[in-house]
Formats: sequence, C-alpha cells, structure tokens
Amino acid sequence: MSSRIVPVIMAGGKGTRLWPLSRSAAPKQFLQFLGDHSLFQKTLERVSDQERYTPAVVVTNAEFRFIVAEQARALEAPLSSILLEPIARNTAPALAAAAFVVLREHGDEAIMQVLASDHEIDAGAHYFDCIRIARETAKAGKLVTFGIKPTEPATGYGYIEMGDDLPTGAKTVARFVEKPDRERAEELLASGRYLWNSGMFMLPVGQFLAEILRYAPAVYDAAQRAIQGAKRDLDFDRLDEATFSQAPNISVDYAVFENTPHAAVVPSSFSWSDLGSWDSVWAIGEKDEAGNVVGQKATVNDTRNSLVLSRDIHIAVQGLDDVAVIASEDAVYVGRLEDSQNVGQIVKQLALSAKTKGLTENHPTSYRPWGAVASVLSGERFEVKRLHVTPGRKISLQKHHHRSEHWIVVRGTAEITIDGETRLLHENESVYIPQGVVHRLTNPGKIALELIEVQTGSYLEDDDIIRLDDEFGRT
Repeated sequence: MSSRIVPVIMAGGKGTRLWPLSRSAAPKQFLQFLGDHSLFQKTLERVSDQERYTPAVVVTNAEFRFIVAEQARALEAPLSSILLEPIARNTAPALAAAAFVVLREHGDEAIMQVLASDHEIDAGAHYFDCIRIARETAKAGKLVTFGIKPTEPATGYGYIEMGDDLPTGAKTVARFVEKPDRERAEELLASGRYLWNSGMFMLPVGQFLAEILRYAPAVYDAAQRAIQGAKRDLDFDRLDEATFSQAPNISVDYAVFENTPHAAVVPSSFSWSDLGSWDSVWAIGEKDEAGNVVGQKATVNDTRNSLVLSRDIHIAVQGLDDVAVIASEDAVYVGRLEDSQNVGQIVKQLALSAKTKGLTENHPTSYRPWGAVASVLSGERFEVKRLHVTPGRKISLQKHHHRSEHWIVVRGTAEITIDGETRLLHENESVYIPQGVVHRLTNPGKIALELIEVQTGSYLEDDDIIRLDDEFGRT
C-alpha cells in the first residue's frame, strides 16, 4: 500500500447558480472567475505534491471528459483515471465507484481524499494541518469529513454537531443538521458546537466500502458491477450504464455518514467557499478602496461594494451600490448582490421559453477535444466562428453536404488537408473548402492556432459534419 493519499475529485456538476457565466454545458468548475486558472485546475494544484498525493482519480460525465483532460494537460497534472458517469446518481454511487478503482489500484488500506472541483480554498499551512489530522483519523478507521468553522449564520449549508474529542485532534460526529432557516442558523452559530458541512472527506477505502455495503447495499452492488463492466475509451473509463443506472440516487451523507458510528469531523478554519452565489464570489475577491471586485474588462465609477465581471465585452457601471453585474458573450445579469442567491429563479424562467432556453445551457464558446469554437456572427445562410486549436491536435477528417467554409489564420500555423493534398497556412493566409470536399485541420505548432471560419450554405448545423476519421472516436 502506498503511504500517499489518493485524491478523488468530483467534477460532474452542472450547476447554474453563477449564471450567466456558469451553464449546464460549461459549469463553474471549469471557468476562470478570479485568476488565471479554473476552480478545477486549482483543485488539481492542491493535490500536486507528489510526496503527499498519488495522481488523482477524477469523476465526471461524458460531456466534460475532454475539458477535464485538457485542463489537466495544461497544468501538466497526471491523472490516474477519468471515470465517466453515464447518468447522474448523486455522490454515493459516484464515490463508491471511485473507491472500487482505488481499491483495485492501491489496496483496501489506501486512504482517499474526496474533493469537490468547484470550491475556493486557501491551501495554506492550516489547510494541510487539517489534511494531516484527517489522514491520521482515517487511518484509525474513521470516515472523516471536514467541518468549516462558521463565520455567519449561513442558510445555504448543512451543519455538523461536534461530539467527543478523538486522540488525533478530530471529533466524533454527534449529528448532521439540514440547511436551516435564518433563525435556526443563528442558534447553531451561537452554540459554538456546529460546523458547516463542506462536502469534503478523507476515507479509508476498505472501511468506506464496508459501510456502503452495510447501509446502502444497492449502491455497493451497482457501483461494483459498473466498474466490472467499464469500458476503456481513449484516456477515459466509461462506467457501465445498465448497471450504474440501477444505483439509488442518493448522497453519501444520507447513505453512509448519517448512519455509520464511525463518522468523524475535523474542525477547520481555513478560508473556504463553495462559490454558490455571486455574493460569495464578491466575498473572496480582491476589493478596491470602495469595496468593489472588478474584472479586467470592466470599469466602475461612483460605485461601492459591488461585483462587476465580464467574460468578453467591456462593461461600465456608474452610480450603483451593492450590485452584481455579470456579462458573458450573449447575456448580462444585473441584480442586488444580496439577492444573488436567487439567480436560479431567473434561470428557470429563461428555461421555460424555447427562445431563451439555450442561454441556460450553452455558451457561444463551446469546448471540443481539439480546442474550442465560438460563434461570432450568424445570419441567413452564413455563420462566422472563431476556432482555437490546441498544439498537436487535429479536427476530424470530414466533409459537409450543405455548406462550404473559408478559413483565415489569425495566429499560429495551420496544416490543411483538402482532397488528400496537405499544405501549411500561415498568419493572414486563407483557404476555401468547397461543399462536399473532404478536409482536415491540424495545429502542428507549439502555440495555439486561432482561425476565423466563415460558413455559407443552406444548412449550417453540426449534424452536417460527416466524420471519416477521428482520433477521439467520434462519429
């Protein structure tokens, strides 16, 4: 058995609480809010110490598999496995499946640390001291959760009541408390006996699986059979859908932690946020003299205690206090900062209309296994897109029945194959691909390739892509 901790990173969530930047097809864990890295990449960085950690197991869904792999590659972070959930079944089945992978690779005495990919954490000395305590407690046979010392009577978190002291510095769990109303949250805070439930765990794999078998045998059986029937797909492991779908849709808190007598909690006071609303993003951001958190593509004047972020266009805010102004390529949210936890109501309203439903699901920029593509302008019989191709990647060998394409290289070098003939295309050079002609685009260089693509024709949807050869196994 390795003495190192095995990280298990949960990266399959599709939350839209940070709309319009976070959407179901591009959720918050893969976006850059404040800083140069996504929350998922920051999570990978926290487990990058190879003396403390083994390469991570990532649990996600098939829709996010390429962005997981690409963001890990950008950090040069090795991954042990990328497990693909065929259907969402909450945290208990997902963690059970991950535990079977850890058991197979590291044995039943291995310790696995479960991390959410969408949390913002100050990983300083106190954080790693809590990791040490949790690991020692898990080695003693306890199923450990991290309880954050509350700083306010928050109603968006569950709470954990601390029990007796343990020799390691952790405490037993007296009970779990559902998300309270404001009055009850104030009582819990005043008592000094309660912690926020962070959703992070340190688990001895053998003991954890034994407790799942004891308290949630249907979860255990479905996860075990889904791992046994898993299929290898490039760098990914696809869980067997028929068996995994039979698992109960239940959280690990309900399935195990609220039942087991072996639950323990590490009281933790490091800076932590699940970034569940725009006011929580404002709370952790670097503020100017007026208390504003302002992104690079934003300007404020006579404005105080506000959050102003833009993904693409430049926005200016004049004479407003305590507001959130968030702009993506195709939508802008404006509201009182204190009401930002209600963004979900706007998202539900948008989802009711066919005209606006897409705003809750997809960004104009979408990720591909070879890079990304953004819609710039569209009209009758034409669409303009911006393509980014990662160094060394290539799009599929393909053709189209209903459209032709023009490619103009903006940055980098493109290797273009048209009807079997290959040539290089440099910056400011262009090429025309007639309708029905077989073609392929490759980035042979060391820097990202950026192109403008102009599509013209009677039908421009993606299902007009006829793939003849694809290194990512797409059809």
